[in-house]
Amino acid sequence: MSKQELEVIGRTRECCPGLLAAPLDEDQATELAKVFKALGDPVRLRLLSMIASRAGGEVCVCDLTPAFDLSQPTISHHLKLLKQAGLIDSERRGTWVYYRLLPEMTDRLAGILTRPAGQPLPPPVESPAGAAS
Repeated sequence: MSKQELEVIGRTRECCPGLLAAPLDEDQATELAKVFKALGDPVRLRLLSMIASRAGGEVCVCDLTPAFDLSQPTISHHLKLLKQAGLIDSERRGTWVYYRLLPEMTDRLAGILTRPAGQPLPPPVESPAGAAS
């Protein structure tokens, strides 16, 4: 490797720490597994990105469903799993449900995935009211 390549690797290690600096305990692993499981489905990942990128910070389920070749109940099921994982929240307005990102959880995930070596994990996020465990 050239000296220049080694310098780039050194800078990368300084600014981009490894995924985890310390092992997760059982409770942390259980909590995070739910979140990663929810994100592990392409439909749910797309739904989350559509909600997160929406101007105004929220989107009606009626605007999400047409983007998929899936039934409205199937989309609602995927949204329910994202909500149970603490990634989104919802509010019913008349016959429609509006969804919004919960930045506390995405910020926590970012903190876990990028925290410097030796730093503790961010604290757990409180589950939204009414979310099933």
